[in-house]
Amino acid sequence: MDPGGGAPTDDPSFVMLADLLEDSHLITLEQLPGLVGQRAAAAGFSEILIMLTDLREESLVTLDPGGVRRFPVDASLAGRAFRDVALITTACDGGRHFWIPLLDGTERLGVLGAVAPDDSRSTVDRLKALASLVGLMLVSKRPHSDTYQRLVRTRPMTVASEVVWPLMPPLTFATNNLVLTAVLEPAYEIGGDAVDYAITGDIVHLSMFDAMGHDQSAGLTVALATGACRNHRRRGLGLVETSIAVDEVIGEQFGGLRFATGVLADLDYRTGVLSWVNRGHPPPLLIRQGRWVRQLSCKPSPPMGFRLPTTPVLCREHLEPGDRLLFYTDGIVEARDSRGRQFGLKRFADFVIRREADGCSAPETLRRLMRTVLDHQSGRLQDDASALLVEWQHDREKSLTVRGT
Repeated sequence: MDPGGGAPTDDPSFVMLADLLEDSHLITLEQLPGLVGQRAAAAGFSEILIMLTDLREESLVTLDPGGVRRFPVDASLAGRAFRDVALITTACDGGRHFWIPLLDGTERLGVLGAVAPDDSRSTVDRLKALASLVGLMLVSKRPHSDTYQRLVRTRPMTVASEVVWPLMPPLTFATNNLVLTAVLEPAYEIGGDAVDYAITGDIVHLSMFDAMGHDQSAGLTVALATGACRNHRRRGLGLVETSIAVDEVIGEQFGGLRFATGVLADLDYRTGVLSWVNRGHPPPLLIRQGRWVRQLSCKPSPPMGFRLPTTPVLCREHLEPGDRLLFYTDGIVEARDSRGRQFGLKRFADFVIRREADGCSAPETLRRLMRTVLDHQSGRLQDDASALLVEWQHDREKSLTVRGT
């Protein structure tokens, strides 16, 4: 037993995790599968498989030096573990085959596959611990790995998208009473949309921008908007002053020839008080008790970039426990099918409401939403389409956990 009275240092599972943690400091992403397999084998686990979700969350791709394999998210056991954020187990020759979600907090990174001799509580707990550590190791290696980026892409990415994607925070985040999740499409050609959030004490800062156009200039515009918003928010400026600063930065750079619409908001996730400023952007939607209640109206100010003499209006709304907020860009509701029919605001809200009734998590709801919007436009969007779903509860359990067998 160790001096602190914890796990014995000769326990195989303790050794596995301790060795992996020590190894993690000096390995590359490419070395991760072999090392995890080696350490897990010493603890009685075999057939270790690390699978990453592709950028559009359509398939799971193996991080495997022996060759890349793909598993469809919508038609495989590994995909089911990913979709439901649930541990899946089946019988196999070696005992039990497990599929365990790989998470960064609540962001779904992929799935860990493993074979264990049984499905006892002890085995499940040890595999969950292994999956948690592998998730952390993936995140620590991801920022400086081109291998990671190549694996999760299924097609070439535009330069504008290459500029915008690194600006994005993890697209899913949760606390005990808050879930944030976002989606951006077309993933490989995104140019003018961006979402952002950050936590300060009990306040979550939210922003969504939609820059004019769909080219490299749009990417630069939305990068400036995001950077200026973060810079002035971190100086302690309020929403009105921050939106004015974004307006000035874009206007100074492009001389009034480029602009971005946007919503900047603060949510006190202790009290449920939402404050926001609308700069020429579609108003957020409020969903309450499984019904689309209304758009959150707030007198809009001009888009940012024109430097017009105006003072944006600060609006407030007191949320109720269980409320969901939908921030979005017009590329979703204005998506047209081959007959010119728009996807529309009502269909957008109804889709989210129905998935909530089906028990879908917020991230899975938006993943399915984008598949539906893409199908509406025959697989190719004509404009950037982004959504940010915010779910607020008062003193509740975490929304996304890895459930047992």
